[in-house]
Amino acid sequence: MDGEITTDEVKELLEDGADVRVVDIRDERSFEHSHIPDSENIPFHELTNRVDELEDADHIVTVCPHGKASVQAAQLIGSYQGTADARVQSMAGGLEKYGMKFGLVREDDGKADEEPERESPF
Repeated sequence: MDGEITTDEVKELLEDGADVRVVDIRDERSFEHSHIPDSENIPFHELTNRVDELEDADHIVTVCPHGKASVQAAQLIGSYQGTADARVQSMAGGLEKYGMKFGLVREDDGKADEEPERESPF
């Protein structure tokens, strides 16, 4: 694992079209409810069996609700031989912080939350 990355840095990477894979480790239902645009869902309990899906990545950012479990996920991904050359980071503050600052995509309308502070994105 290469440490943590801020929500601002993640937003900037995505806006710049950087070659980054944002991996949301929440369960499928939570991910479908709301998530960071262009992120992908690999639930934490499936990560060990699916980590090989990240072999081609140069930069991986793990995200979770509060930025705690994503540290463990980043450590697991970083310890996998197939991702040894990738930069692997956990997003500090998690989706709660990201959603409060930038909003999250909601599956029901495909748009970012207009007022994420009123409703929990989880």
